[in-house]
This record gives sequence, C-alpha cells and structure tokens, in this order.
Amino acid sequence: MSQDNLKLSVARAAIVHVPEGQIIGVGTGSTANFFIDELGKIKDRIAGAVASSVATAERLRSHNIRVFDLNEVSSIPVYIDGADEITYQGAMIKGGGGALTREKIIASAADRFICIADESKLVPLLGAFPLPVEVIPMAYALIARRLTALGGKPALRMQDGQPYRTDNGNYILDTRELQIANPVSLENEINNMPGVVTAGLFAGRGANLCLLGTPDGVRTLEF
Repeated sequence: MSQDNLKLSVARAAIVHVPEGQIIGVGTGSTANFFIDELGKIKDRIAGAVASSVATAERLRSHNIRVFDLNEVSSIPVYIDGADEITYQGAMIKGGGGALTREKIIASAADRFICIADESKLVPLLGAFPLPVEVIPMAYALIARRLTALGGKPALRMQDGQPYRTDNGNYILDTRELQIANPVSLENEINNMPGVVTAGLFAGRGANLCLLGTPDGVRTLEF
C-alpha cells in the first residue's frame, strides 16, 4: 500500500471524530490535505473550520467550507492534523510544512487533538526528523548558536534562494541531530529563548489520539 493510500485511510477514519454542527480546527500538510478533501464531502454537517495556515484556508474554501478566524470562535471541540514524527506517548515533531506556530495555537485551543499519520511517523524517540524552530528574523543567528550549544545542527530553511518566510513573516531553523529524550523539557527550554516564536515540539500539549495508517488498516493509539 502506498504512503498516499495510508494517508487517505486515516483521513477517512478521522471523519468519524468530526462533531456535527461544530467548528473544528484543521492542520496543514499532505495528510491534512487528504482530510480536508474528505471533510468537503460532509461540509454540510459542520459549521466551519479554523485553519492553521493560509494554504489550509484556501483548500477549505475550495470545498466551500467556511473558514473562521480563531478570534471569532469561543470553543474548538477537536483539532485534526498530521505529524512529522510521533512517539508512543503522543509527543510530536511538527512544522515540516512551516505552520508550526499556528498549529500549536489552535491545538492549545482545542478540547482534543487527533493526530492522523502513516505508520512511518511513529518513532520511539523524536529527532530523526529535523526539529523546526520558528524565530524572529533578527535573532536567527543568535538562536542558531544556542541550538548548536544544545547539540543540534541548525540550518536556516531556504526557498528559491531566500530565507523561507512563515505565514507570520518569520524564519525557520531546521535543527538536525537532536536526540530528544525529554521532549517537554526541551520544548520549554527552546521556547524560553528570546527570539524564538515556538519550537516544533508538541509535547506539553501532545496528541490525545493518533489514527495510524498501516497496511493492515487504521490503528488507534490513545494517550
């Protein structure tokens, strides 16, 4: 079974967790895109969605799903998004698509966080995937030195020969070679560095449930 088929299987499984008549949070990335396309088939059953990126908002609107600003919404029963890595305890690395800050904000506002991923994303230890850290542009070199002191090898994310800009106008440092044995502690340490917007560690607020696509069907992990 192809990776895309595994992503499609978990996207379809996630529809079961979408509450009727509510506004839900929707993530960013290839697996989230499969979910958005499935959500479009039941768009009349929901009030709308809060998007974690400009790209997600555009895809939701292409299915005629109403997109709400988070400031307009008093509650989000569920946030559904993918992960670049997830552990057996529900801690994640996210941000490969560059939307980590908005993803983290919406996840923090939601009652439940459901991660949808193919089985390749399940790992015993975070860190094989480079950890994205969103930073204020004036501080990227300073933060890079501090991430290096933690044992990482940070590199400024580039696009078309220029520093990649997030939807918030910031830079991303993709940090390799971090063996993340204590993701909550590292998340707090990096987030406390002046100039960091947020680290792509979702550990303090990890997933409540993971729908994992496997060749034998969708596996459900609860945390």
